[in-house]
Amino acid sequence: MTRDDILADIVVIGAGQAGLSSAYHLTRLGIARGDGFVVLDHAPGPGGAWQFRWPSLTLTTVNAVHDLPGMGFAEHTGTADAADSVRASVAVPHYYADYEREFALPVRRPVHVRVVCDRDGLLRVETDGSTYLARGLINATGTWERPFVPYYPGTETFRGRQLHTKDYRNADEFAGEHVLVVGGGVSAVQLLDEISRVTATTWATRREPVFRDEDFSPEIGRAAVALVEERVRQGLPPGSVVSVTGLPVTPSIRAARERGVLDRRPMFDEITPTGVRWADGTTLDVDVIFWNTGFRSSLDHLAPLRLRGPGGGITMTGRLATQVASDPRIHLVGYGPSASTIGANRAGRAAALELTRHLGLR
Repeated sequence: MTRDDILADIVVIGAGQAGLSSAYHLTRLGIARGDGFVVLDHAPGPGGAWQFRWPSLTLTTVNAVHDLPGMGFAEHTGTADAADSVRASVAVPHYYADYEREFALPVRRPVHVRVVCDRDGLLRVETDGSTYLARGLINATGTWERPFVPYYPGTETFRGRQLHTKDYRNADEFAGEHVLVVGGGVSAVQLLDEISRVTATTWATRREPVFRDEDFSPEIGRAAVALVEERVRQGLPPGSVVSVTGLPVTPSIRAARERGVLDRRPMFDEITPTGVRWADGTTLDVDVIFWNTGFRSSLDHLAPLRLRGPGGGITMTGRLATQVASDPRIHLVGYGPSASTIGANRAGRAAALELTRHLGLR
């Protein structure tokens, strides 16, 4: 420890939904802002990953924007009746900014956490500026910074463009091009629908998509969370929840189906200089391969703590599976069952309660 190190009982990394929920509950438990706890956020402003989403994403095209604890979204923003025209990348960051001010949350930004390591029983959080020494850590870095693109033979030979969901801005940039949309999640289907309105598209997925005609219900949400929670409690890497929730059939998706846009093809086996090839020799020439293949948890800064098991997963415990089994000083929110709006709020409360109890702060 040096005289420049900053001491805090708890450091929260990340100020998205899970991080803000954790911070709110820490204040409710009487943990002092500052030397009691601090929130470090790498983003330039409030909003978590929402501030980086594509402009066409509106409040009705996301699964749900769940209220942060203590301040309802629709009531605060007045967007309940105009959700189909309100840009999520604008409305949600404004809501988060007001939330941070309302509860005087000690968010410091932009702060880039480089590494977290164990030093004499404390967790040393090294950033691009100060170094923090903490007794406990709530990691809420989410997944947005870790886009996942699977490797296929021939990837490096493709002469067209390849991009990921994270890179998407609008459909007009693809006008006049044949776009191969890869992925079976909600974002893939929404963006496929958008792009198909301005240019030719083909859709490829690993598994046959399952569409859900009924409204999203709390029961469906709980089933999805339970599935992932079971995996992380066993130390397995978190799986996709789409297999449980299914893909919602909205009016626009129904129209896309009628236009033939959702005539899905199985995954190809190889990428060629001009497109893709399947195992039976069938080829398809495309100009763009658009990977909507998800994200992985942003946990590289925790590598020195050796939390991962042989299979790449982290064994989790605690009431809502936020606590690292091998190191109870560390809670991961926005990982596994809490890596969505469905579970983030409850996970923040559970992490705050369990960590403060473990550290003897209450």
